[in-house]
Amino acid sequence: MLVKLYGENPSERELQRIVGALEHDELIVYPTDSVYAVGCSLRAPRAIERLRRMKGDGELTVVCESIAQVSEYCRVDNAVFRILKRNLPGPFTFLLPASSHVPDKVLEKRRTIGIRIPANAVTRAIVGALGCPMLTTSVKDDETEYTTDPELIQERFGRTIAFVVDGGIGETVPTTVVDLTDGEPLIVREGKGELR
Repeated sequence: MLVKLYGENPSERELQRIVGALEHDELIVYPTDSVYAVGCSLRAPRAIERLRRMKGDGELTVVCESIAQVSEYCRVDNAVFRILKRNLPGPFTFLLPASSHVPDKVLEKRRTIGIRIPANAVTRAIVGALGCPMLTTSVKDDETEYTTDPELIQERFGRTIAFVVDGGIGETVPTTVVDLTDGEPLIVREGKGELR
């Protein structure tokens, strides 16, 4: 189902419908400050399995509402905190050592996790109302318009996704991925964000 949600004063009714779906092991597609993403609640094991099947190989990212929430799920020292504070919210995925709060099903024998706080008010409103992070991956398709246009995303994925949150036409440039596991920032993938 296609749902329009605005960053400023999002409809509480629509927000609760989206959160209700996430709490019942459903997947949603939502806008970010880079590309559209498909995600589920970090507390929804069946949805995590479906998201993994959809993603195939590769890591999933944890989307948080705030740096305080990031520090719950990752080990963050003072130097890392300063880097996060300067660059988030923004179009970055930071690789960090995972804490024991990250479910084993998410880590799959890894010790690190990618985290994001998108500079998109809709995303942060959904995560805030959910009360826990979302596990996520970029929407993928061979044809770009099926990854940037919410109506076409709904047409393509509508049978497997509870909601497609319409945030307007999306972008095609992914996040910049930065590895912070060794203390010094290492850019793993150049993307939309410029590290400060």
